[in-house]
Order: sequence, then C-alpha cells, then structure tokens
Amino acid sequence: MEPGFENAGATAEALIGSWGFIPHPSTAELAASVGYDFVVVDAEHSPMSDETVAEMLRAIDAANGDAETMVRVADDDPTTLQRTLDLGPDAILVPMVDTSEQAERIVRAVRYPPSGSRGIGPARSTGYSLSLAEAVEANDDAFALHVQLESEQAIDNAAEIAAVDGIDGVFVGPMDLSLSMGQLGEYDTDRFQNAVDRALAAARENDVAIGTLATDATEREQRLAWGVDYLVAGIDLLYVVDGATEALAHSRDLLEEQ
Repeated sequence: MEPGFENAGATAEALIGSWGFIPHPSTAELAASVGYDFVVVDAEHSPMSDETVAEMLRAIDAANGDAETMVRVADDDPTTLQRTLDLGPDAILVPMVDTSEQAERIVRAVRYPPSGSRGIGPARSTGYSLSLAEAVEANDDAFALHVQLESEQAIDNAAEIAAVDGIDGVFVGPMDLSLSMGQLGEYDTDRFQNAVDRALAAARENDVAIGTLATDATEREQRLAWGVDYLVAGIDLLYVVDGATEALAHSRDLLEEQ
C-alpha cells in the first residue's frame, strides 16, 4: 500500500511530513525532495497569497520524490475553501473546528452539488477546464479533508466531529490546545494528555486518521508514541532558526578558543 492521505491510518507506519511556513516555492520543493511523505503549506499564519500557495503546490508536485500536498487554509469560509481546492492540493486542513455543526458546514462547502454547494470553474483542480466532468465525478474523493482540534470545546466534541460524513482526519494542534487550557506549551500535564487521549479515541472510534505537529526531537518521540497516523516533524522556519543559532554559537565558541 502506497503512503498517502487516502491511506493514512490504514498502514502500520505513520506518514512523516514537513510544515511549510516560509512563503516561497523553493523551500517547499526542498522539503518534498528530501523524502517527506507530505508537505503542509500554511496559508493561515504565514503571509501567503493564493498565487504563492499555487506555486508551492506546483513545486512540491514537481520535486524529486512522492510527497503529497496539504494546505492549511486561513479559515472555514466557503470562498476560502473553494479557492484553495481550485488549486488542486491532495488534502486541506481547516483550523479551529469546534463542533460537528461546523464540520458539517465545511463538508457541504467542499462538495459539488447535489451533496454540497461548491462551484466549479476552469482551475488547476479541473485541468483548467479540460477535465471538468471528471472533477465533478470525483467530488470529495479527489482530496482529503482534515480538521484541527485546537480547543477544549473541540476535544469535548471530538467524537461527533470525527463522525461527520466527509471528514477524513483530525489534527491535534498542540500549541493552541494548550493555550486554550491556560497552559501554553505545557504538554506533560494530565489535563493535556487526557485531551490527546480523547482525540485519539474519537479518531479510532470513527475510523478516521489523526495527526499532529512536533517541533523538536523530544516532541517527535513523544507524539509518535501517541500512535498518530501522520506527524508533521518540523517547520521550515524553525529549521532556519535552529541552523542559524547553532552556526553562530559554534563560531563564537571557536573564536573564544583562539
């Protein structure tokens, strides 16, 4: 079975991805080329235009390797969802989903009629009009829809959210979840771990994939131990920060030794 979002949760080995925060296709292409299973393009917290997202998706698809593409959209507005899906990603990730009713609205917004309200046009997802009929026939099978659980309200409703027809996966957002608890970055508390366990149980109960993010070696070890189906193993901006900090510290140490 090939790795990919359509098989996330169906294989014994978790998918490993990288987070693309830097708004440039070269960094996305590099991440895809080193062997990651997928690359997330972050259109929520980074200053990306639709054009930048499109170029990053093209770069990932053109890179050496088989990395799939996921776009974290800015919000759950139907226009945002439609414009992003028109760019043809393999998956989208919708932030701050707190209720099953919100999840149901999102599913309707991403599906073509009669099961939804998404419009169709001559976009990348339809081969620039060359495969309109095929796109309608594929409908939501053409991409994976994942939603983020980032608050205690979302955790309380996790089972109902995961049960919504059309939701393919849930993603635990550790930083925002801990922030909603008033414990920013405190990932070792019983309260936080209990929330994670409830999210995992909701995903397993409803046979949907579950993923999360790690930003360092300790977090990678801990979060793979949760038993997630996919892990974002780091963020490109932090790779630069870590490398730059290490190079500077090493150089100053060498100067002091002279």
